[in-house]
Amino acid sequence: MSYVSLSGLSASQLDLNTTSNNIANANTFGFKESRAEFGDVYSTSIFTNAKTTPGKGVQANKVAQQFHEGSSIYTNNPLDLRVSGTGFFAVAKDRMIPQQNEMTRNGAFHLNKDNYIVNANDQYLLGYQVNKDTGEVLSYEPEPLAIPAEFGKPKQTSAIEVGANLPANGDLKDPALFDMSDPDTYNRSTSTTIYDSMGQSYKLSTYYLKDMTQPNTWNKYYSVTDSEGEKPLNIAGGDAASPTGHIGHTMKFNNDGTLAQLNGGNPILTDTFETAGINLNGADGTQVLGFDLDGATQFAAPFEITKTHQDGATTGFLTKIDFDEYGSVLGTYSNGQNVTLGRVGMVRVANEQGLDKKGGTQWDSTQFSGEKIWGESSKGSFGSINNGALEQSNIDMTQELVDLISAQRNFQANSRALEVHSQLQQNILQIR
Repeated sequence: MSYVSLSGLSASQLDLNTTSNNIANANTFGFKESRAEFGDVYSTSIFTNAKTTPGKGVQANKVAQQFHEGSSIYTNNPLDLRVSGTGFFAVAKDRMIPQQNEMTRNGAFHLNKDNYIVNANDQYLLGYQVNKDTGEVLSYEPEPLAIPAEFGKPKQTSAIEVGANLPANGDLKDPALFDMSDPDTYNRSTSTTIYDSMGQSYKLSTYYLKDMTQPNTWNKYYSVTDSEGEKPLNIAGGDAASPTGHIGHTMKFNNDGTLAQLNGGNPILTDTFETAGINLNGADGTQVLGFDLDGATQFAAPFEITKTHQDGATTGFLTKIDFDEYGSVLGTYSNGQNVTLGRVGMVRVANEQGLDKKGGTQWDSTQFSGEKIWGESSKGSFGSINNGALEQSNIDMTQELVDLISAQRNFQANSRALEVHSQLQQNILQIR
């Protein structure tokens, strides 16, 4: 009887410990509740009568974790991630050995001093390389995810696409009077930013003048503003010249408002920046601009820029990090570049109950769980990744408190049974 009571005490203590551990981790992100599972002890031999043999007590079979999902808590940190559905994040202690990794549902990540995504234990979040143009995964070989603080080498502007509607009823101007410093001598002006070979930026201004000497004709002139001020940028072989020597080009429109072919369908080219006297601070002086103006129209509608694009860029600095539903890491940089930097890797196993608990809300695969299966968010049986949210522990505090009371009652009952057994033995020893 004493062994039976002692096994009951041990089981009740394990139940109390398990429930207490659940309650202690109520606010642990990604924590999964545990449940103590027990079995009875029953043994017989050829010399015992099975009909009259009592049980021998209780034994602990397993402390099993329950992997159902916890609720979400929303944060303002874009690096906070949660998995909705099946799957775990993979983290590695050594970024040089990503093959040695563990699994977690705790998605509280941040950037370390080297701009790698890490958790509170300085373990590296693993992901995959992607094609920066298509966003497709290049290889399912996991590696630490890094967020470059800078992106892209400077690229000088060489091609500019411009689409504009020039109003058919615009005021007529005398091209012989054009002066870019006098707004009364032209109809409209616009500006955009361009870059040289070192990534230095300049303001490119465009002036539109409706030619009073030729029907359905507009003249365009360009200038570049550097550290010294605004300077004319002439068109190489241009056919529109002002009295000041500023050379532009003409745009002739058909009677249906469409643009007649310019320069044989080739881009309109400017003189070199060096020829224009632009202060480049040592950048490439042979830089020229080529304009594609095929999108221009002359309709009876107000002046409007319908399209503008230039192919230059300066070095960009990281301004924002985001994630899409596929777990792609999206970096936004100060040069206007939006880059897919990688994709968060996801892992699952065939039998979650067979995982080895490592602490820190982390697990590792075993022969009982099966090998790790790698994949990506929202594909196959893997759940989706949401950023700006964390998964809370999946315990039910009300149920845990009820279980705690029940385990306490079981402990008291087994203690009482042990006390009764001791008292009976004492009474037997006092028989004379």
